[in-house]
Amino acid sequence: MTAAEETVRGVLAANLKRVRAQRGLSLSELSRRAGVGKATLSQLESGAGNPTLETVLGLSRVLGVPISDLVEARPAGEVTVVRAADTEVFSGRGVDLRPLRRIEAGDVVFEVFDQVVRIDGTQISGGHGGTEHTVVQAGRLRVRAGRHEVELGPGDYIGFDAALPHSYTAVSGEPVRSVLLLQHRSEQRLHLADPAEGQAPPGPAPGHGH
Repeated sequence: MTAAEETVRGVLAANLKRVRAQRGLSLSELSRRAGVGKATLSQLESGAGNPTLETVLGLSRVLGVPISDLVEARPAGEVTVVRAADTEVFSGRGVDLRPLRRIEAGDVVFEVFDQVVRIDGTQISGGHGGTEHTVVQAGRLRVRAGRHEVELGPGDYIGFDAALPHSYTAVSGEPVRSVLLLQHRSEQRLHLADPAEGQAPPGPAPGHGH
């Protein structure tokens, strides 16, 4: 395991335990709601295991927090530099997602990800909170969002309500490089430094994928 993987797993372990405690959820209850095995959750909270993209996203939906509140430490200083070698990739059925930064502006929170849509599968989501923004950098990407389908090339952008069922597929025989931004209202975000917040556990959320 690399130093970056150890850091990400350590951050995820600490944040997951804290959020789960603030939500008042046992391991068994979180396992049931998220559809993740209790043994897997126990491993994640101990800093072990190999979390998939679907697992991390499922936990963020059920706990009612953005992904960055689970996988990121708090940034410090006026300048933030994120090196590719220092971040872990979370892989899903058709996407490799690398968390880069959370940006807070007023009552809006943006999560910034480096996203690669692989050619070996389609990433399908039943829908989740927030608004999804994608800018294609290389390759051609087919996006389905609700009843809409569009093909994007380098420099193209799409934005949509992430509650819509949606999917990403690489269609040019090569992986698609893109920047993904997930936009949330700040009230969706659990402030991890304040243990008094976020006591009411949310209900289960359907769907898988990002």
